[in-house]
Amino acid sequence: MELYYQPNIPEGAHLLDPDESRHCVKVLRHKAGDHIWVTDGKGFMYEAKIEKAHHKECAFSIIHKKQYPKKTYSIHLAFAPTKNIDRTFWVIEKSIEIGVDAIHFFTSFHSERRQLNQQKVHSRAISAMKQSLKAYLPALYDLCTFDELLLRSDQLEMEKYIAYIDNPPPRHLFQQATREKSYLVLIGPEGGFSADEVRTARKRGFHIVSLGESRLRTETAAIAACHTLHLVNE
Repeated sequence: MELYYQPNIPEGAHLLDPDESRHCVKVLRHKAGDHIWVTDGKGFMYEAKIEKAHHKECAFSIIHKKQYPKKTYSIHLAFAPTKNIDRTFWVIEKSIEIGVDAIHFFTSFHSERRQLNQQKVHSRAISAMKQSLKAYLPALYDLCTFDELLLRSDQLEMEKYIAYIDNPPPRHLFQQATREKSYLVLIGPEGGFSADEVRTARKRGFHIVSLGESRLRTETAAIAACHTLHLVNE
């Protein structure tokens, strides 16, 4: 099944954008009358019929739509982008495949990357949503500082966790998370969080958690946290 993306279907937009149109008509060689599937990224998938197969503007009509209910829990992943941008994109793709609901990007004391191309982030997220046949596109927040992220978290009613290697070791995320809740989990940069950052986060209601005995890279820890929270809700 090939899935296309058009976020404005509810507002009456029944055209694929130029990139989607080119892929549909030139690469997959769809013709007028063919049936395709389109998502708006807001919980709906639409079976559609191509009315005009043009590589710059592929027009379609809706045959029927299917709504996908939201989960009984939500996962907000916040992580510091890695120095190697490909690893950051990998986290975006894999977390969306697993089913993350929002991704926050932040810089902290040990961050090695302090800039992020949000347009590329959005493009990778859309691609991952389509490839994994998801009906929801996660919320994608602009890069901010650690302090700005904590300020934003004050407005979020959810269980809040920060992954940190401490002595003695904290309880595992799987043991601390409650079923059917909303979660925000923070994953630090390659150098980890500073002790001051951890203290500040704890004062703002974050709980220190472990992700296991192994020392994990940023991208591995991010995916481990997402998967753990899904397992809590199995």
